[in-house]
Amino acid sequence: MSDISPTRTNLLARRSQLSLAAKGVDLLQKKRDALVQEFLALVHKALDAREQLDAAARQAHSALVLAHAFDGRQAVLNLALGVPLVDDAAAEVESVWGTRVPRLLVEWPHGAPAGILASGGQSVAAREAFQALARALVRVANTESRLRRIGEEIKKTARRVNALEQAVIPDLRTQIRYISQVLDQQEQEDIFRLKRIKRKLDASR
Repeated sequence: MSDISPTRTNLLARRSQLSLAAKGVDLLQKKRDALVQEFLALVHKALDAREQLDAAARQAHSALVLAHAFDGRQAVLNLALGVPLVDDAAAEVESVWGTRVPRLLVEWPHGAPAGILASGGQSVAAREAFQALARALVRVANTESRLRRIGEEIKKTARRVNALEQAVIPDLRTQIRYISQVLDQQEQEDIFRLKRIKRKLDASR
């Protein structure tokens, strides 16, 4: 404490800092609680998305095997190379309680592309199955990316709360007590000196 100047200005400054720190803890705790609720809701969505992805992968694999068996490998390759699964893709960033979360935006083809009707029925079914798999992959990517970023932000917010509660606030309170004690002692000494001066003045009259 020797590096702290025990003045009323510093006392007021420390009290102001303590008040701000307490408000910061309150805000961070509310943010953490909201993020935890969002995280728990996302866990269920992520599990559902994973289950849908597994089901889509199994269906796509089965459809591919049938397409190879009925339409031939070359027909499947021609269809795969000539018909894109997506029209366009882009990424955006959204804010969730101040947390920047990336999200993949995909434009999917509408209707049957030209030339697909000339392909075998099993190849067409395989294409549709793999497009469903691609949609499931995007859902998993977006859900798990959001889940990971929110989880990281929860940890970061919890560390900030702990730092304020366990280090910053106790340190400020210690400084406030020290400054208050020194100022009280100085005040008592001033009062004692004034009384002594008064007694001397009274005695000299």
